[in-house]
Amino acid sequence: MKFTLVGNGRMGQQVVQVIRQSGNHEVVAVLDVDATISPDVFRGSDAIIDFTVREAFLANLPAMLASGVPVVVGTTGWDDVLEEVKRQITAAGASLLYSANFSLGVNIFLRTVREAARLIAPFGQFDIAFAEQHHTGKADFPSGTAVRAADMILSANSRKQTVVRQLSDDKKLAPDELQVASLRLGSVFGKHSAFIDSDADEIVISHTAKNRSGFASGAVEAAAWLALRHKTAPGFYTMEDFLNEKFS
Repeated sequence: MKFTLVGNGRMGQQVVQVIRQSGNHEVVAVLDVDATISPDVFRGSDAIIDFTVREAFLANLPAMLASGVPVVVGTTGWDDVLEEVKRQITAAGASLLYSANFSLGVNIFLRTVREAARLIAPFGQFDIAFAEQHHTGKADFPSGTAVRAADMILSANSRKQTVVRQLSDDKKLAPDELQVASLRLGSVFGKHSAFIDSDADEIVISHTAKNRSGFASGAVEAAAWLALRHKTAPGFYTMEDFLNEKFS
């Protein structure tokens, strides 16, 4: 398959490397984050892979959707306009797959966290919190993966109702609040952990990324899957849809 990449940062470069090493795929073009983008630049591509920043992604989205080429997005930090993006996808008859993290290991970790949150739900003695660590160059916090984990915990455990990203000096954490903490440190690729605690037990579920290759490989696999899915069922997809088909 032929891919056009939008974004030439560290993740974009890693995706290019994965595609070129695959032997089955081809890079048509790599567009810089500041490039002027029109629908025509995506001609001849089977899929677009976007790893940029919020502002660039939202500015380029109309052109990408108008191209008719399915889009895989790893750019994070735009969850607040997700519903508007979905409306644009539907109106254009386009296909877009979004994930804050394309690593297969991370997605297995997230499903494990969701199941753990479900299992402790009937037992009030167990509390749960979440934390993530990333390099100092990461712009958004909490990470998109942490936001996704928090949503999954809230959906699986009715004792947690809201997410608290920062604690205040004059207010204690309420029992129905889920703390999601962020740490920016050096060159950490990414570490996510769920902490479950009671008077008698401590359970820690963690995932640590060793490099960016897992993220890049997952993005390429998802893009190839979306290119085929787009032909018969265009629409908005997530990594969950891709994995559900794989695991089935």
